[in-house]
Amino acid sequence: MLPKCLLAIVLVAVSVQGSPAAGGCKHALKETFTPAKEWVKRRPAPPDHDLTLRISLKQPNFNKLEEHLYAVSDPESPRYGQHLSKEQVQELVAPSSHGLSAVNDWLASMGFDVNGLVRSPSMDWLKIETTVKLAEEMLNTTYHVWDNIKTGDTLVRTTSWSVPEHLHEHIDLVHPTTMFRGGLQRKAATFRKLDTASGKAAVMSIPATSPSAVDPSCNTTITPTCLLELYNATQYKVQSALKGNKIAISSYLGQFANIKDLQLFYEALRPEAVGSNFTVVSVNGGQNSQVPSQAGDEANLDTQYAFGLTFPTPATVFTTAGSPPFIPDDYTPTNSNEPYLNWVDFLLNEASLPQTISTSYGDDEQTVPRSFARKVCHSFAQLGARGVTLTFSSGDGGVGDNDPDPSTTTCIANDGTNRTTFLPEFPASCPFVTSVGGTANVPEVAVTRYGSGGGFSNYFARPAYQDGAVLPFLQSVGSTNQGLFNAAGRGIPDVSAQGDNFEIFFQGQALLTGGTSAASPTFAGVVALLNDARIAAGKPSLGFLNPLIYSKARKAFNDITVGSNPGCGTQGFSCRAGWDAVTGLGTPNFGLLEQIVLSN
Repeated sequence: MLPKCLLAIVLVAVSVQGSPAAGGCKHALKETFTPAKEWVKRRPAPPDHDLTLRISLKQPNFNKLEEHLYAVSDPESPRYGQHLSKEQVQELVAPSSHGLSAVNDWLASMGFDVNGLVRSPSMDWLKIETTVKLAEEMLNTTYHVWDNIKTGDTLVRTTSWSVPEHLHEHIDLVHPTTMFRGGLQRKAATFRKLDTASGKAAVMSIPATSPSAVDPSCNTTITPTCLLELYNATQYKVQSALKGNKIAISSYLGQFANIKDLQLFYEALRPEAVGSNFTVVSVNGGQNSQVPSQAGDEANLDTQYAFGLTFPTPATVFTTAGSPPFIPDDYTPTNSNEPYLNWVDFLLNEASLPQTISTSYGDDEQTVPRSFARKVCHSFAQLGARGVTLTFSSGDGGVGDNDPDPSTTTCIANDGTNRTTFLPEFPASCPFVTSVGGTANVPEVAVTRYGSGGGFSNYFARPAYQDGAVLPFLQSVGSTNQGLFNAAGRGIPDVSAQGDNFEIFFQGQALLTGGTSAASPTFAGVVALLNDARIAAGKPSLGFLNPLIYSKARKAFNDITVGSNPGCGTQGFSCRAGWDAVTGLGTPNFGLLEQIVLSN
């Protein structure tokens, strides 16, 4: 049965030629958002400006999907490792038939052919092509042209939107409305000329069945051999390269993984991999240009280490562009399409997926509307339920901006209060991914050239799997930094790995670089090797990792107890025994982890 407001519209439409008025249903505010200060509102958007709107329908059974996710991810569960199929996941996240019908009726009343709309396989997303004028009528809002005075980017956005009251229970997101960014920001730190001088002698004791010493040069230059030594994986030989195990990295606009640079890297640091390559998967028209000057520092770092550590495991680069075609004009001179949603949607629609995917991109959580963050995080849960491990860099700003000086900090809340606040990163703050912080040196300490991203989410509550590790840390912190973070939020990071002085090849030259963008593919490489061992033993992939690492595998990490992550006018948090908001549980010991994952 149609809601009364829509029934009235239909009756009017029968007797009056033309489209029904949008005012036939009473709108109620759905979301407001305050953009960062660098976004300046310039002028009203032109009414005839084209917009592609994506409408997300609520998933009434997501709680059931979450139950399945934990059932297949908890090592104490009898269903551990029994991951769901694509079809099972899609059924669990489908909107209600009532909600789907209500949204269809609304769109039809606005003149759209609901049978011709592009929809996701589970029907929880739909896409419409419209104009600013009609979008403003639909959402009872006003779009403006906004300029970013720091980056020069230009967007057509609004700061609030509404839908008819009866649709609030069925719609959780309309995009683009309040998303003031053009894509995730990469997390690579600056380059430095390679210094071949050896570091001070340092040997790290590795508590495992086959301990090995770490070459002293690893104190100044990190290579794949250093990482294998540090994380006790030098003796492991890949067994499942032909049995279905895969690893992937995600790459976005302007970041191209250069094959010649990869071969130079292999020649210098992984000779047995020379001649091997990766598969490029284009998402929504994404490219991977091999013009040397267009090589991407981030893409090269990700591929050289994720794939160098795991050779000969089959490797994939997902390269994602914004929605083509993109034609610059006076109102949108820069591509403001959101490639991240395209990437997630693509993965969810694939029948077969790499078991481990690393992403080195992120944003301050507060720059992402809460509805958008929640929807994307729920998509990650879907991937986890299907047996995929997702690792994300925790960020390179410490607790926010790397600045311990309270007089110059830029950690300002965007809720209108102008208060100083710590700035956690998203997607690292999503409880369904594994966030990776950074370490340096041998023995390992928290990275010092930048701050290992850490803290507590303001969007997502602390998941139960973190309670045993995070609550003792909070008790030890006491009143330090009180009022600057959400003590009830999801703790960041989960784990860490080396994150500085990585030797890479970029545009034909050997250089040093770092960032948690180095730590994420490194940790993903360790996970891929663990998956290799499990698959060789006839076991399924690890999938969503966190319930395991916070329980049975918690002692299989090298605890980092030295360092801190200054920022936001403070010294940030300090490393302590056990989990901390700088390096998480610590860095992986592959030898111990292998024993644990093979015993389950």
